[in-house]
Amino acid sequence: MDVDKIMQGLAHRNPGETEYLQAVHEVLESIVEVYNQNPQFKTANIIERLIEPDRVLTFKVPWFDDAGNVHVNRGFRIQFNNAIGPYKGGLRFHPSVNLSILKFLGFEQIFKNALTTLPMGGAKGGSDFQPKGKSNNEIMRFCQSYMLELERIIGPDTDVPAGDIGVGSREIGYLYGAFKKLTHRHVGVLTGKGVNWGGSLIRPEATGFGAVYFAKEMFETRNESLEGKTVTVSGFGNVAWGAVTKLTELGAKVVTLSGPDGYIYDEDGIKGDKIDYMLELRASNEDIIAPFADEFDSAVFVPNKHPWEIKCDIAMPCATQNELNEEDAKTLVKNGCMGICEGANMPCTPEAIELIQGNKLLYAPGKAANAGGVATSGLEMTQNAMKLRWPKEEVDTRLHQIMQAIHETCKQYGTLPDGYVDYVKGANIAGFLKVANAMIDQGVI
Repeated sequence: MDVDKIMQGLAHRNPGETEYLQAVHEVLESIVEVYNQNPQFKTANIIERLIEPDRVLTFKVPWFDDAGNVHVNRGFRIQFNNAIGPYKGGLRFHPSVNLSILKFLGFEQIFKNALTTLPMGGAKGGSDFQPKGKSNNEIMRFCQSYMLELERIIGPDTDVPAGDIGVGSREIGYLYGAFKKLTHRHVGVLTGKGVNWGGSLIRPEATGFGAVYFAKEMFETRNESLEGKTVTVSGFGNVAWGAVTKLTELGAKVVTLSGPDGYIYDEDGIKGDKIDYMLELRASNEDIIAPFADEFDSAVFVPNKHPWEIKCDIAMPCATQNELNEEDAKTLVKNGCMGICEGANMPCTPEAIELIQGNKLLYAPGKAANAGGVATSGLEMTQNAMKLRWPKEEVDTRLHQIMQAIHETCKQYGTLPDGYVDYVKGANIAGFLKVANAMIDQGVI
């Protein structure tokens, strides 16, 4: 496989889509060896088929605000690959949403979903709509307009969207209500639903919980536990909330959170009522972390910076893509950080990853470490199909087992001759083999 040649062709067809090209390049570099060892992949042209989405739906979403003014946003749904199951991936509502970001997320979702062992393909969608600052009625009208187009291509056995940045239980509720009205069906076509009408317990916390479970397994390979470790976390949304909750439960001390405005540092640790306050901040229309320092005397707000300058044992970026760069990685290494576990999707830049792995720090890529969210969405799909709801303990146990299995799979394919585990390589190879073999079995269609 000639990675450079493939990337040149992909860049020519997808000019300016930097996030998407970055994600594809990372995967291709990891799987060259296993690809070359299996000539059937080349015969079936698996790579060229895998990097091209099955379909891309782009549509306008007109809606009117409370003053009666009409607005128009762009809506997207990228159905990437369904070789191992129905398309599955979240919806993101945020001004930064564009085709490149959604294609990157959809491509990553293929391998992430494959790692869970659950029958789910890869997809992603969303809009450049900003829910922050909008009334509930404005968000409802937008969601209803969005679903007018989306309902044509989704279904419980076809494509099952979920939430992502800007899409929580409120938005899922409005989307589901519109779907039900349009189709006259009450089926598990969306995950992240309210627990009183088909949702799974611990779904909001699941991505963060799963990342911590993965980190726990990863650190145990070096005979280390999370207990007593100092952890820096970025973000303050669902992923960060779940991660802080589980880290505290397992005896670690989380000392940072962050937002677009900067980060807070709390030497005493973020626990108890401070975790509860995260929920209040997340539910507000103000996408800023600064009020945390006003609420708690032990917290200090640092504007316009990321928290990676704070000394820690573990760093967990849980906010957004490319938030931890090479300079941040240098600082983490210098300060004695033992490992980085990604809660967000591709939060570390390629240069940062190279430096982190070059210094033999433990490093868990998002496609493996943050698979707990989609895994629990898969468990929600199962519960919907069976018309029942499992208790919290059962869902959490199944999630823990899935994350343990993902870790073992990554370790199997990623262990290098010197004993260092390249979790990026392991995750990419394991996910690729499962999807590629399914594509081979199903022929060229």
